Amino acid sequence: MTTAETNFDPRAGVDENGRMAPKNYDAIILASFGGPEGQEDVIPFLRNVTRGRGIPDERLEEVSHHYRANGGISPINAQNRALKAAMEAELARRGIELPVLWGNRNWAPFIADTFREAYDAGHRRVLAVTTSAYSCYSSCRQYREDFGVALVETGLEGKLEVDKVRQYFDHPGFVEPFVEGVREGLASVRADLAAKGEADAPVHIMFATHSIPMGDAEAAGPRLADGAEYDGGSAYVAQHLATGQAVLDRIPEAAGVAHSLVYQSRSGAPHVPWLEPDINDALEVLAAQGVRGVVIVPLGFVSDHMEVIWDLDTEALETCGKLGLAAARVPTPGVHQKFVAGLVDLVCERTAEHNIAERAATTQLGPWMDVCFPNCCANRRGEKPTVAGMDSTVGVPAP
Repeated sequence: MTTAETNFDPRAGVDENGRMAPKNYDAIILASFGGPEGQEDVIPFLRNVTRGRGIPDERLEEVSHHYRANGGISPINAQNRALKAAMEAELARRGIELPVLWGNRNWAPFIADTFREAYDAGHRRVLAVTTSAYSCYSSCRQYREDFGVALVETGLEGKLEVDKVRQYFDHPGFVEPFVEGVREGLASVRADLAAKGEADAPVHIMFATHSIPMGDAEAAGPRLADGAEYDGGSAYVAQHLATGQAVLDRIPEAAGVAHSLVYQSRSGAPHVPWLEPDINDALEVLAAQGVRGVVIVPLGFVSDHMEVIWDLDTEALETCGKLGLAAARVPTPGVHQKFVAGLVDLVCERTAEHNIAERAATTQLGPWMDVCFPNCCANRRGEKPTVAGMDSTVGVPAP
């Protein structure tokens, strides 16, 4: 990435593009958000998610309905077990002997326990792959902080080295499954409209992602070196816009079809501005403008976890039904072979053995950097020990 301001220290093995020199790793850590696995887990899980914010259990119970409606079980843990197994199979297929361990930020298996497991098994240098593709506090910085805090809490600071792969929003392995899904979704919606005698009716492609506070969006990503603004005002928005366009550029059938970026899953205090428009509000606007069909693309998500099956499959598709819109929701990458292979490619970018030197990217924003620079997520900088960043207090090689 050559278009951003960078402050790098070659003593730490980081070049001017934020790339770390290849290393020999002992293991891979698959790191994710985590989720409850029964009704009794829901409130303790939500306490973990909101820790430090002083939110009472009564309020947490009010927002637990989507977990309660699913038996108190988040699908994300089963999805991560499947992804772990798929990564292990792809590594074995390539003859790469790296075990895959799994740890979560908010529910068992917790990251700290996974670090202990790794250390007790004799591992001393691990590479983390997270289930978040984009750049913002909750998708990148918070993982880095949780890694750093876990090292301190377990007494493994200086004993276990933890690095992290780059944000992979525009890696072909992430993009190509969406290409297949959008192509199929577009065909499905057009077929539904044709069956109603509306073959020529307008169709719209909606790229959906998690809304975040405006302050977090504006702080995400390094500043551009020429002083220009990111498209959409932040790296987080720009990455989604660029990735959505990369998807459309690969689908001739989408030529001329209008598209937009919309948001979902807003939480927090109502007076704090978050990224908009909400997908349900956007659907009402489109219907009023004469759009008759929509393809909903969960571009911000790796798997069909709760925020996809509730906010999109339940609420957004219900809105489509009320508005009389033909609709198709595109699958997330999940354990798609191209996505799994892409994650292993990201690992190989960082390994000395099986190294992939030519890094793949589908947009001009990428390939993103391995190591975050001090001006990334500057609104939260310095609050906690972190890894995989030049402002780190834990895990950066000593001079």
